[in-house]
Amino acid sequence: MIVQLAQSLEKPQGKVIRSKSMSDECCHGPVQRVVVFQERGSGEKKIAGIEQYAPGCFELEVISLDEALPSLIDEPEEYFPAALQADLVLDFLRHPDLSAELLRRCTEEKIPLVASTKKYPASLQVATPPI
Repeated sequence: MIVQLAQSLEKPQGKVIRSKSMSDECCHGPVQRVVVFQERGSGEKKIAGIEQYAPGCFELEVISLDEALPSLIDEPEEYFPAALQADLVLDFLRHPDLSAELLRRCTEEKIPLVASTKKYPASLQVATPPI
């Protein structure tokens, strides 16, 4: 069951639009917490695929930025929650300043990030914490 949440983050543009909680175990092991960042619905098809083909395996939180953004964002950290708690982050943001900030934060907090839709060299599309 998907629950609509009305809580907003630091900027009104970024808000949790739904959170799906699962059981503590799925058929493949412990449930992983996945946070999806999207801009104006850009990740909806991928989110639907996760919900359809891996039911019960993820605690899925979707954070959506739905308002128009300036072409240059001087302080992109203001668009994100103060703390990121996830086993994996998916980046479907279109704004390069926001994607760069998300990559920086995930690297800093040692959270794997997948940004497969980006036109970056392959080495920047998946950022994993150092071992």
